[in-house]
Amino acid sequence: MDIALKVRSPANITKPETERTFESLDTEFIPIIRSGGWADIGSRNSMEDVIIISDNFMQDFGFGSYGEGPRAFYGVFDGHGGKHAADFVCSNLPKLIVEDEGFPREIAKAVSSAFLQTDAAFADACSRNCSLDSGTTALAALVVGRSLLVANAGDCRAVLCRRGKAIDMSRDHKPSCNLEKMRIEALGGYVDVGGYLNGELNVARAIGDWHMEGMKACGGLGPLSAEPEVMTTDLTEEDEFLIMGCDGIWDVFRSQNAVDFARRKLQEHNDPAACCKELVDEAIKRNSSDNLSVVVVCFNSRPPPVLTAPRPRVQRSISAEGLRELQGFLDSLGD
Repeated sequence: MDIALKVRSPANITKPETERTFESLDTEFIPIIRSGGWADIGSRNSMEDVIIISDNFMQDFGFGSYGEGPRAFYGVFDGHGGKHAADFVCSNLPKLIVEDEGFPREIAKAVSSAFLQTDAAFADACSRNCSLDSGTTALAALVVGRSLLVANAGDCRAVLCRRGKAIDMSRDHKPSCNLEKMRIEALGGYVDVGGYLNGELNVARAIGDWHMEGMKACGGLGPLSAEPEVMTTDLTEEDEFLIMGCDGIWDVFRSQNAVDFARRKLQEHNDPAACCKELVDEAIKRNSSDNLSVVVVCFNSRPPPVLTAPRPRVQRSISAEGLRELQGFLDSLGD
């Protein structure tokens, strides 16, 4: 099956519920994966976002099952200067991950290596066909058993909902961020007063953009990096869902705000695809000025539970006048 052809177009994607039970030697939580995605051109003239959804990652790429629990892959790729880089990453990154010699024993290492291999392969493709020249941010998430791994290069964002609380699983790579700015300047680049890398890009990490002078060099040592930052966590019963969105979503949603919004929608209908559409529609209502793409991955077959907040302790106090009146009453009893 050519998974790239199936999912690389930013169509409105609905994945059916996948309820699989797994017998375990212990009582560790095993997620039940359900997912959906939605994309919209927004206010732009062209669509440069691409998303990928694969609830059965290993089977989709012909590797069969490996170990216990789900093997799932999700990606949000926000292109700039055209859509070619985003399409290329969607078609090649998942394959390079599973083909890496470190997969699945050293998944974080395999994913990081695959990002760089994809970047190098796209450079080669562009050298043979300059019409492909473009770039893309890349956000990928893998669910392997009960482990969640998120790899990010750019300003897309992944947010985990843990019992109603938003947990950022990625960091926005903006050139003006202190860590990114120091890395950029150490490699001969600069950040202008508007926050743009070398006065041209408003992201500090991306795949592609090899045609832009001074951005990248052989060996990946230029100021624009394709190396992802990787975050991992072990999922528990408190982990409800993951939101992955392009920067057009996060321009108008804070992480906790998005989690609260999605949580309410999932409690209403428990449909991750419908939740994605509602997130995108709300972003449009909030006047987001970009393409809009969202993936929501649920880790349980049930909707998020209604949380009962503990009753706040009420502190009572008595005024000075009340104290005098009380004292007077007590004195009168003594008389």
